Amino acid sequence: MNCRGCGAHLSLPLIDLGTSPPSNAYLRAEQLTQAEQWVPLKVEVCEACWLVQTNDYTSAHSLFDADYAYFSSYSSSWLTHAQRYVAQMVERFGLNADSRVVEIAANDGYLLQYVKARGIACLGVEPTRSTAEAARAKGLEIREVFFGKDSATALRDEGWAADLMAANNVLAHVPDINDFLAGFATLLKPSGVVTFEFPQLLTLMAGGQFDTLYHEHYSYLSLTAVEGLCARNGLQVFDVSELPTHGGSLRVFVQRIDGPQPRTPAVAQQLEKELSAGVKTRDYYATLAPAAERIKFQLLDFLLKAKAEGKRVVGYGAAAKGNTLLNYAGVKADLLAWVADANPHKQGKFLPGSRIPVVSPDRLIEEQPDYVLVLPWNLINEITEQYAVISRWGGRFVVAVPELTVR
Repeated sequence: MNCRGCGAHLSLPLIDLGTSPPSNAYLRAEQLTQAEQWVPLKVEVCEACWLVQTNDYTSAHSLFDADYAYFSSYSSSWLTHAQRYVAQMVERFGLNADSRVVEIAANDGYLLQYVKARGIACLGVEPTRSTAEAARAKGLEIREVFFGKDSATALRDEGWAADLMAANNVLAHVPDINDFLAGFATLLKPSGVVTFEFPQLLTLMAGGQFDTLYHEHYSYLSLTAVEGLCARNGLQVFDVSELPTHGGSLRVFVQRIDGPQPRTPAVAQQLEKELSAGVKTRDYYATLAPAAERIKFQLLDFLLKAKAEGKRVVGYGAAAKGNTLLNYAGVKADLLAWVADANPHKQGKFLPGSRIPVVSPDRLIEEQPDYVLVLPWNLINEITEQYAVISRWGGRFVVAVPELTVR
């Protein structure tokens, strides 16, 4: 395989997680008698541009379909993050009623609802019908297409040239990353700004966050790789900041190559931080596979001991990262009885691969399990606070990444 960023041949492996089904391909009851599609989950590194990427085995259209089950608005902390983002961008870039804001991967309108509330014209681009319909129910204008240079040209010709474009947790999700980025250079006004947010490679590697690797994530991003990708497609990075979201993310500020924003010192500082960590060395990438194996064995040891002791273990959060973890470890419903999730679009379905049932959080109160394995470990504080009642019967929360921890 050649690098999807620069075209160079890939020869440096990061990790091989065997095979698994797509992490968001939740099963309906009638599908349990059918075979699932299991495909290899391998990740490699480009030594020319240092873009980390999955091997291509599945198409974006099959992964992001009409029944896509990830809805952003079921996380209160993420809604707070989105609302704060809108306030910051309005103040920093002087957005007003004459401005145009376009969000790529608008999901269920979790962010644009706050733009609309400020009286700023906004448009969402969202290819998955399930989430697009939820966004329209909030009164938002949504275009149900995959974003790229052609769709950007059409939107620009309609009058949607943007002062601000937001793209949260989507840059990693696109197979043709060059066409995707070229779309931003096309749709931005000459003075326009785009912000990309994505989990950063440094925290993935430092925290052994192998469970964030799945087929929907085509790329795993450092500023080193993103800066090169942007320059290749008529864009320029002018600022960057670190965020705590998703276990450690970057927010990268980008403009057209001839844009007016001055480059802040934060860009050089982040690039130097990555260089010092070793992102341009082969040895840097040798640590993730052993970390994944250690985490797998720690989880299995805990679950098997709990089973032997007659303890009941359930899960919380039917997250894609949880599916990577469970399928890599080979965990089934005999060790993890069910997974509760607040998203009604997932309830009544079954996790891909493990086929563990997804239920309403009401089951936590009804059955009072001994342990709750929190699969979206990045939300552990939010979840333990929300379900503090579990401690009243002696129940405890567990996370597996980066270390097996019982609270």
